[in-house]
Order: sequence, then structure tokens, then C-alpha cells
Amino acid sequence: MKFQEIIRVSLNSLRTNMLRSLLTMVGIIIGVAAVIAIVAIGKGSTATITSQINSMGNNLLMIYPYAPYDGSSSMSFNQTKGISLEDIEALEQQKAVAEVAPSAMTNADITWSRNKVSGQIEGTSLGFVHVRKLSLAQGRSFTHYEVDKRLNVAVLGSDAARNIFGPDASKAVGEIIMIKQLPFKVVGVLANSNSNMNNSGQQVYVPITTGMERLGNMSIQQVNASATTEEKIDQASAQIRQVLRVRHELKPSEGDDFQIMTQTEILKTVSGVDRVMNMLLIGVAAIALGVGGVGIMNIMLVSVTERTREIGIRKAIGAQRSDIMLQFVAEAVFLSLMGGLVGVMVGLGGAKLLEKFVQMPIVYSIEPVLYSFLCCMGVGVLFGVYPARKASKLRPIDALRYE
Repeated sequence: MKFQEIIRVSLNSLRTNMLRSLLTMVGIIIGVAAVIAIVAIGKGSTATITSQINSMGNNLLMIYPYAPYDGSSSMSFNQTKGISLEDIEALEQQKAVAEVAPSAMTNADITWSRNKVSGQIEGTSLGFVHVRKLSLAQGRSFTHYEVDKRLNVAVLGSDAARNIFGPDASKAVGEIIMIKQLPFKVVGVLANSNSNMNNSGQQVYVPITTGMERLGNMSIQQVNASATTEEKIDQASAQIRQVLRVRHELKPSEGDDFQIMTQTEILKTVSGVDRVMNMLLIGVAAIALGVGGVGIMNIMLVSVTERTREIGIRKAIGAQRSDIMLQFVAEAVFLSLMGGLVGVMVGLGGAKLLEKFVQMPIVYSIEPVLYSFLCCMGVGVLFGVYPARKASKLRPIDALRYE
């Protein structure tokens, strides 16, 4: 048989049993659509996080007051001495460190006039605006004097200002708000910062000295620091590690009871998470495609049984085993590829709907589409060979006798 004739006969056979063909393709469609949609979402999220990290500058260091997880059952959270205000002062004296911005969090009710909202209060230092690459829309940040004297002043994130003062948040500077029934004067409002990864718009910032002394239940949970230059980030990291080890009285044989992460390490962590997600996606796709392949084999075996007399007639008039086998393999490959095509459209459409209605970041790429089609072709061949061999081995006399 000519190749074109094999294609025509295969397509006619699939068209004759259209509903059965569509149902057979469901597993393939689900597998391909899942891969296309989730890869697009995953790449979009990774690109967004990477952009947010890069927006914070190449000289950023993040310090956490707990030991790195070493794989043991105990993560040693309770064994750390934490990071104190005295530690922060010592870090600020290091030559390679430009600025240090500690972060201590608590939740509290915020009241202004008759408005009362729940918000997150963050105690920090005057350097937080520069370290986190933020900007002020109105007013100013804290001063050294306000931090040293533990004064009740506050800087509002853009969203927090709108939540407290309503649409007319431009008049927030100079107003008095109540936090845990204590008066705080608003001295500044941050500009919108959608590219920043620290949800700065939601926070109400107060001097860390004021927060830890007067708002209660606040301890330093993270420290952001910036090196004087990008080239000195390793030097700054080494100085920070040395200072904290000395102040925490750690012996040379003891590990750090804190963790320092540079931007490069954060990006490596994000990349590692992305690789894990990709492996999970491969697993999901493999299961779905495997189920779809079993469905194709099952239907092709049924098709062989239904068309036994047809096979007998064709072999009786001169069809070769290779012709019969190629026809059934072609039908299996067509089923798989059509399922892949529908799956690609469903996956792209689903990702687009998520981007539009759920505001999820989406990044499309050609690789998962190509891989999906290659996998579909492989599934078609793999699961179509056995039924095709069974059909090609039928003896003409036995096939013609089949009822």
C-alpha cells in the first residue's frame, strides 16, 4: 500500500468511530493540557520571583536567626540565641556593610477616627527604605533620633494607607493613628512597589526600638543588609558571619546558629524549587500519558477484533503484513497526536483564562509543546505496536471465517 493510502484508510477508520476516538484521547488530552498549563504558570511564577529578587539589587544579604537545616529531625530553632539590637549595632559598624534593616513583626488593630482595620506592624530601622529599594510617595522615613529615643512614629505602605484613610490617603502624613491603643504619628507613606517581594504596601513600619519595647511580642525574625558594592558582597557576608559568631560565643567546632543568604543563593533556591516542580510535572504527564496509552491500546485491540474479516479480505487480495501493521500503528499515532493537539489548545486556553481572571503570571514557551508532541508520538507507537502485530499475524483463512 502507498503511504498516502494508509493515511487515508486510517483517518476514515477513526472518523467512522468519532465518539470512541474522542473518548480514547481523553487521557492524552489531560496529560498534555496539564503540562502546558502548569509549565506556563510555573515559568511565570519563577520569572516574577526572579524579577522581584533582582529588583532588590545585587548587593543584598538576608540574615535569619536560626541555624541552617542539616537534615536531622531537629532543626535547632530553639537552640539559637536569636539576633538582638546590639547585634544589629555591631553589624552596622562593619566596613563592607552599607546599611542594615532588621525586621520584627506583629499583628495589631489600627484605628484612625472611626476607621479600624487589622494590619501587620513591622519594626525596622531607618535604612529599610534603601535596603529594600523602596521609595516614598509622601513624607520621610525615620531618623536616627526617632529610633534612638523610641518615638512613636510610623511609615505606612501604600495599601495600608488606603485601608486606614480611604481613597484620600494623600493627607495621611501628620495624622495620628492608634496602634494597640498607643498614638503614632504618620511621618511618611511609601509609593506603590508591585515589583518588590516583601509586600511593602501592606505593612505599617515603626522604629524597631519602639516596637520591641512598647508593642510587645516582637523579636527580630529577619535582617536585610546591603553591601557597600556588589563586589564586596562576599566580604560583607564574611564580616557578618564573624561578628555574629563572636557575639553568640560560638566555638570553632560549633555550627552557625544563624543563616546568611545572598541574592545568588536565593536565586539558586528558586531554581531548585523550579526543577522539583518540573520533575513533578513530568511525573503527572507520564501518568496521564500512560493512562492514555493504555486506552489507545485497548481501543486498537477492539478495533482489530471488529475488523478481522476486513483484515482477512485485504490479506487475501495481496496486502502484506507490513501494510496491515503500518495501518494500525498509524491509527494509534493519529489518535495520540490529535489528543496532543487538543491538549495543547486546552492547556494554552486554560493558562490564558487563569492569567486573565486569577491574575496569575504566565510565560509561554515552545519546549513543552514540542516535548508533548514527541511524547504523544512515542505513546502512539509504543501502545500501537502490539495491536498492529496481532492484526498483521492473522491468517487470511482464519480472518475470513471470523464472525
